[in-house]
Amino acid sequence: MTTTPATGRAVLRGAITGQRKSVLAASVLAAGHQGGEALVPVVIGVVLDRAVADSSVLTLLGWLGVLALVFLVLSYSYRFGARAAERASERAAHEIRLAVSRRVLHPRGGAETGALAGELVSVGTSDARRVGIINAVLPFGIAAFAGLVVSAVVLIRMSVPLGLLVLLGTPPLLFLAHLIGKPLEKRSELEQERAAHASGVAADLVSGLRVLKGIGAEPAATARYRRTSRDSLRATIRAARAQAWHNGALLALTGIFIAIVALVGGSLAANGEISVGDLVAAVGLAQFLQTPFTIFAWVNGQLAQGRASASRVAAVLSAPPAVPDGTGELPSPPSGNVTLSAVSHGKLRGLDLTVPPGELLGVVTSDPATATDLLDCLGRFADPRDGTVQVDTVHLSTVDPDRVREVVLVAAHDTDLFEGTVEDNVRGGMPAVPEGVLTASAADEVAATLPSGTATTVTERGRSLSGGQRQRVALARALATEAPVLVLHDPTTAVDTVTEARIATGVAQLRRDRTTIVVTTSPALLAATDRVVLIEDGRVVAEGSHADLVRDEAAYRAAVLS
Repeated sequence: MTTTPATGRAVLRGAITGQRKSVLAASVLAAGHQGGEALVPVVIGVVLDRAVADSSVLTLLGWLGVLALVFLVLSYSYRFGARAAERASERAAHEIRLAVSRRVLHPRGGAETGALAGELVSVGTSDARRVGIINAVLPFGIAAFAGLVVSAVVLIRMSVPLGLLVLLGTPPLLFLAHLIGKPLEKRSELEQERAAHASGVAADLVSGLRVLKGIGAEPAATARYRRTSRDSLRATIRAARAQAWHNGALLALTGIFIAIVALVGGSLAANGEISVGDLVAAVGLAQFLQTPFTIFAWVNGQLAQGRASASRVAAVLSAPPAVPDGTGELPSPPSGNVTLSAVSHGKLRGLDLTVPPGELLGVVTSDPATATDLLDCLGRFADPRDGTVQVDTVHLSTVDPDRVREVVLVAAHDTDLFEGTVEDNVRGGMPAVPEGVLTASAADEVAATLPSGTATTVTERGRSLSGGQRQRVALARALATEAPVLVLHDPTTAVDTVTEARIATGVAQLRRDRTTIVVTTSPALLAATDRVVLIEDGRVVAEGSHADLVRDEAAYRAAVLS
């Protein structure tokens, strides 16, 4: 588990350096390509000096063979070098995607705090790809440097001034390239941030499309996305301008440098200090130098974008967990006794509540936020600020969240289905659906209306089903786990009253002798419970049977019967 920025960056370094063998192979091959490119004008110069000047056909053919060999080597070096670099890039991006997925899905949570789902998807895809590209561009940067070294060595052998010009002029040029890339890095980070936010808003709106249409809020939702999209567009345009300025500035610097090299070489040839072949080679090398400098410009731009994306990935990987780890152990098998003592968390204010093993308890609260805070504490998605939550006298804050959720299953109201068959959604990772689950949840009625029954395939998030059908399948999935403690939150809000009464009876029968807590305001569900508690202002203010509370408590009547 990553908890600090330093460890988040360590994960990134591990993903990138884990491909060092492929990067090394790609660097060697790419360096061979650039070295071969640099040798081409040199060999042509030798042909002019030795073969053409001597009028020797055999010498000419021999050096042409050398030239063909150079082209063969540089061609294959580029082909296999690019392949190795791409492999290293994709594998690094894959490792980063896995690391982001593991962090987002970790039982201790925390990575999703303050982020839309679409933003996390963008970090795990687009940003991971940009960071992985570092492994693809580094070999070419090394190769470009190798090309410069070969060029400098050749030029020094021809003329010391030419060689020193290349050797001493390259470092300042690279430093200027680094400085020029700084604005691009900042603009790129903002671009990715705005694009991720736009993706998050879009995913949020699409997931709630039916609700938006139902309440006539499409214009407001469209206006919200339009504003977000325009912000993203402006950030993208600014990043594109920074990219264009970056590339143009580096191209101008490179052109000036190459012109100086060609000018010095021409002056030396005019003074007779180098031969005609050397002049051709020098001019050819001066033209070739544009290639490594262009590569430097491209590498610098990619690294700037990669650094910006790396900071976003590191922020997700380094997000502090919502709850700490634990070494405590729950009994096996657990009896299911649940006790909340003076719990304060969010809207909860010193809540005291005891649920004996095997009880079917109804919980009523008029404030949805109070219900959410209670569910978070029971499922250990958050630890209470004060007080304790215990199962069988063991404090949940001392138990690993994975183990807590093996014993206490919280089935949230907005649970999604997954693409696959109805049976797959109910069964989860179990070998078969336990007997009675489909009947208790009324999901058998859903299966009866589908063309292939429980083998019918449902689309992403179960959108091919109606709201009531999705709710019954989700309830069946929760019941199928046979959790020692099951917490249900409003599991029947989208079904009719007859079906709701059937589900209430079915859940009570199926969960007999196992602890079940139903957080709801449904009279049908509450009537089937052993006991009901009313929570107001974060505390239990009344408890009893559903019928007694309807008769005696005005606040209860208002919450349940209004």
